[in-house]
Amino acid sequence: MIVYLPMLPEVRQHRNVPREVWTSTRVGRHLAGRRKVNTKPELLLRRALHARGVRFRLHRQLADRCTPDIVLPGRGLAVFVDGCWWHSCPVHGRKTPFTGPNAALWEAKMVRNRERDAYATEMAESLGWTVVRVWECEVMADPQAAARRVVE
Repeated sequence: MIVYLPMLPEVRQHRNVPREVWTSTRVGRHLAGRRKVNTKPELLLRRALHARGVRFRLHRQLADRCTPDIVLPGRGLAVFVDGCWWHSCPVHGRKTPFTGPNAALWEAKMVRNRERDAYATEMAESLGWTVVRVWECEVMADPQAAARRVVE
């Protein structure tokens, strides 16, 4: 069941913004093919959860703009596996300002990512889910510990 709730004001403001024009650069070309689902950290966490006997659903949309990576319906858990670079990990996220022709666009994108994360967390919690956010670096360092943190 998909529940559509009113969007938060900070999310709504991005709906009618004209399409951004990015300048293609050699340095940023590798980012075009990045996966959005079934990333390596997701797969490692899923394997670790499954090894612990935990059963789950993948990419289940809870509400508009709220699709956790892993959902444990029986436990009421919505798990988001956040990439360190894209979601501004406090340890591994970007520490220096962006440079180059797309600097302002990158900064705006990172702000939108953080806003979207906050919105998705708020939406899932308002629907009665317990939200667990796991950093990519946490899963890559020790998938078993990350799985333990999710279920405990």
